[in-house]
Amino acid sequence: MYFDGFFYVTCLIFALMFLTRFFEDIGRYFMLMKLVFRRPDNVRMYWSAFVRDLYSLGVNSLGLVCIISLFVGAVVTIQTALNLENPIIPKYYIAIATRESIILEFSPTMISLILAGKVGSNIASTLGTMRVSEQIDALEVMGVKSASYLIMPKIAATLFFNPILITLSMFLGIIGGYFFGTATGMVTPTEFTKGLQMDYRPFYIVYALIKTVVFAFVITSISAYYGYFVKGGAVEVGANSTKAVVTSSLVLILTNYLLTQLLLG
Repeated sequence: MYFDGFFYVTCLIFALMFLTRFFEDIGRYFMLMKLVFRRPDNVRMYWSAFVRDLYSLGVNSLGLVCIISLFVGAVVTIQTALNLENPIIPKYYIAIATRESIILEFSPTMISLILAGKVGSNIASTLGTMRVSEQIDALEVMGVKSASYLIMPKIAATLFFNPILITLSMFLGIIGGYFFGTATGMVTPTEFTKGLQMDYRPFYIVYALIKTVVFAFVITSISAYYGYFVKGGAVEVGANSTKAVVTSSLVLILTNYLLTQLLLG
């Protein structure tokens, strides 16, 4: 009896500590976003930061996105073909399944999760290093709005370039499926092309791009939050980078469910 009471009290204390920390993080996050979206003092300085972040966060991700999209498109096509070997089912259903899988889920969600690891850790570690080396404090002393100057261009860069990455991913995923599906003889070019055109819904592209924009903001803002508020040294920078990736991935998955229910439900 005594042990059970001690166990429940301990669980309650840990739950209260978790909720306190959770609501504290939520409050600090929204306060940071309020500082981020203040009017910039020097537009030219912000533009230079935007171009720099566009290259480091967007262009540098092109190779990874292209390679993954090509081979995942191929794998989806091959696996679908292997599971639709029933002679009653037309071969063009392989292309339909590949198209829907890539456009609805793989490109907007899976690629965003991969970018959460690559881009999110980059943002968190960069800002964290600037915090522990007192570069952010130096910007504040010079009168620069550090939160706005360091984070707003990153958010703008990902909001602009991530839809380009996802659109390219959808295109290359279908191309990969077409090439490997026809090369292995599992589907003919005519059947694959017919399947791509059959029952096509343009709104699915819009749905994917809406998710992409929301995911880009989630990844960048959460990673910037964990990097901006680092306390300690190099060990804490690494720990907060990991927290940024894990938290943004979890929020991304939850947001994916909510957007799917809202837009397709």
